[in-house]
Amino acid sequence: MAAIESQIWKSARPTIERCEGEADGVVFRLFGPFTARDIYNSLSLDAVRNIFDPEPGPEQPRAHTFDLTEVPYMDSMGLGMLTSHYVRCRKNGIRLTITGLSPRVQELFRITKMDSVLPIAAS
Repeated sequence: MAAIESQIWKSARPTIERCEGEADGVVFRLFGPFTARDIYNSLSLDAVRNIFDPEPGPEQPRAHTFDLTEVPYMDSMGLGMLTSHYVRCRKNGIRLTITGLSPRVQELFRITKMDSVLPIAAS
């Protein structure tokens, strides 16, 4: 009988880096797990609601890119945040692209069928 290897996920503080000025858009680089437990343990409720809102100013970016290269896993809350932001972007004429999916995150997108809704670019 094969031994079952267990995995223990330790809570980690996720980080989001916002890079302005990439041509006509913004790049959000996410680091660490993108889960409800990790996000809500790190940020206030207001910060979570407004995490991807554009910086105030006359010129709004025309594109948002989410680089998930350093996200080992995410839960439905993380996926829901990306989906909600995608809807807001479409409403405001902003192009959104998601890149850098790990196999585990890519599987989440596949089983929820969000890979056919959200625009995913090859890494």
